[in-house]
Amino acid sequence: MRLTSYEKDVQREIDEWQRGEGSFLMQAVNWAMQPVDWVVRQVVSPDIEEQADEVVTQFLSILNDASEWTHHPDDVLADAKRKGLNIERIEELRDEPLEKLDELARGHFTQNSILAAIEGGGAGLGGLVLIAADIPLLFTINLRMIQQIAACYGFVLSGPAYRPLVLSVFNVAATGSRESKSSAVREISVAAAAFANELEYKGRVRGSFKDQNRHAPREIVKNLLGRKIAQAVPIAGAAVGAGVNYWFTTEAAEASYMLFRGLYLERKERR
Repeated sequence: MRLTSYEKDVQREIDEWQRGEGSFLMQAVNWAMQPVDWVVRQVVSPDIEEQADEVVTQFLSILNDASEWTHHPDDVLADAKRKGLNIERIEELRDEPLEKLDELARGHFTQNSILAAIEGGGAGLGGLVLIAADIPLLFTINLRMIQQIAACYGFVLSGPAYRPLVLSVFNVAATGSRESKSSAVREISVAAAAFANELEYKGRVRGSFKDQNRHAPREIVKNLLGRKIAQAVPIAGAAVGAGVNYWFTTEAAEASYMLFRGLYLERKERR
């Protein structure tokens, strides 16, 4: 099916985003955290990084399933009806105007970013003691948000089958790199082909959780571990915790927004 002028503009916006190396916010946070990152590289041993890698892998695997308990597409369905969309099933949103779906999706940005910031600020008050609890809570908030935004475009990503798609978005949020964006876009293309032909979606990468998401845990460790350790700094810990969680959730929201708009458009073109 042919795209509208608005949809063509969105397509160009997604292409520009994919070619970019990272948002202004990510670049600003990376610059501001350089002294902390340097200190962490001096004091965090490879063994600790390896342990953190394993912990992050386990958390992502478990929380991807646990997020199903905290998100139900009926919430998005109710929001869509309040905005005047006459639908009965989430899947019907795939055929609604993209302008309206973009508005629906943006409604999930602020609430989740603020929730993550509040949670991170509270955890920051507890120093190192609460960091272990902070990270899985942050992941849960973000995994739930990714599913919410996907549902705004008519895609219900519940169950282990959709793990590669969900985690490709998560990987972009963790790194912001062109490589991670390109990998996520390829995963989106696989999903679009399945949805357009009413076939069962199967991830581009098969195998175990580690096979599906081989590089994400280490990248998340590299980008989050040092910044979470900075929460142990007296007084500043709450501000650091809130700031890091807000940054990470904002990046996840932007990645979800771009990629699921892309999924909507590519499915439409393939029909």
